[in-house]
Amino acid sequence: MVGFDLDMTLVDSRPGIGAAWSVLAAETGAAIDIPLIVSRLGPPLEIEVANWFPAEEVSAVAARYREIYPHHAVHGTDVLPGAREALAAVHRHGGRTMVVTGKHEPNARLHLDHLDLAVDHLVGDLWGEQKGVALRASGAGVYVGDHLGDLIGARAAGAIAVGVATGPISAEELRAAGADVVLPDLTGFPAWLDAHMADLRLGALRERLASLGSVAVAFSGGADSAFLLAAAVRTLGAADVLALTTDSASLPAIERDAARAFAAELGVRHELVPSDEMARAGYRDNNGDRCRFCKTELMAVLAPVARAAGMAHLATGTNADDARAGFRPGIAAAAEAGAVTPLLDAGLTKAQIRAISRTWGLPTWNKPAAACLSSRVAYGVAITPARLARVERAETALRVVLARDGIAVRNLRVRDLGQFARIEVDAALSTAVAGHEPALTAVRDAGFARVEVDPLGYREGAMNELLPDPESYR
Repeated sequence: MVGFDLDMTLVDSRPGIGAAWSVLAAETGAAIDIPLIVSRLGPPLEIEVANWFPAEEVSAVAARYREIYPHHAVHGTDVLPGAREALAAVHRHGGRTMVVTGKHEPNARLHLDHLDLAVDHLVGDLWGEQKGVALRASGAGVYVGDHLGDLIGARAAGAIAVGVATGPISAEELRAAGADVVLPDLTGFPAWLDAHMADLRLGALRERLASLGSVAVAFSGGADSAFLLAAAVRTLGAADVLALTTDSASLPAIERDAARAFAAELGVRHELVPSDEMARAGYRDNNGDRCRFCKTELMAVLAPVARAAGMAHLATGTNADDARAGFRPGIAAAAEAGAVTPLLDAGLTKAQIRAISRTWGLPTWNKPAAACLSSRVAYGVAITPARLARVERAETALRVVLARDGIAVRNLRVRDLGQFARIEVDAALSTAVAGHEPALTAVRDAGFARVEVDPLGYREGAMNELLPDPESYR
């Protein structure tokens, strides 16, 4: 949960507030300095009213102002730069947003609705330490505001105080008052939040790994398992980490070689463990739950090796995005077999894994997704060693031809649809590859009689689209 102030944090309410005060001044005949009022927004309304009216009239005047407000202030208010993006950044991280404001709550709601701001929870009529009570009750770990009173609220809640210099308080004053972070405006908030969440989740990963004591990593050589292996070595030391890679017909040879080199660079023990998933009928049959049989075989062959090496746990590189994706029968099988998932436990997403891997100098930080060869075969088409070898030959030959001819693809798959092959490359290059006869010839020469190029381009899990009832395998 991330909390935000409203006036001069998310919205520029000065024109609307000025309009409401003008109506109030006209009704009462009071001499009110409206430019001064809108230059110091933040404290509760009654404090400002007391500057212009006798004490005995403050409550009544404030009530009248709140009646005037919806008709004169709401349409004169606009969103401040970066506000929508800041709210979206919280949601992108799986978080929730709340507004805690000193404004009368019904009027604050009118602003949010009128401007269509994506706020999950609203609490109004609070100031200073009272804001902290609401923030704490909602579990907010961050509060963003433009006023010193907002910093007081954040402190009272034990939340990180993020100050934005879009209101009456300067950046220097916000820093001097003890803001943990000061931004010129909300346009910089998404980048700050990205870094903050990565730091939090990396810390959670280190704590989780430390709690395991020792760990064998099911290491495919992909970005996720490579990052997990590196994190485990950094946290536990190489002596308490073991990299295990299954060696079977479904693993491309280039991936096996890359995994061996990566482990050697880390100085961690690495073992290739023979596996025979094709001995399992469910795997060969290649229905929508094929990955369940693959992970069952993986755990069956790796767990004994991990135990024999004295490793307390066997971990997979499942991340937070994998768990949200839904179509992951293999994840359930690994969990049932006792695998631990430190990346998932820490909430690390694929983007965070790649970003941290880059800062660590890991060569896998931008490595394209590299699922097993069986993922290229359409469900219902039987998996055989010969079929997998044909796919690997086709992909290898296709990459060579495209590189030779200057077509720089990042993602590439040759899908075996039984009677023909379908090439998937980055969507922007699909037309170029479809018109490049040497590329099509390379795939045909690998053993496919007919070849087509998917105009939609590469997308992870494309074969799931062909299942008649994918939900039944979730």
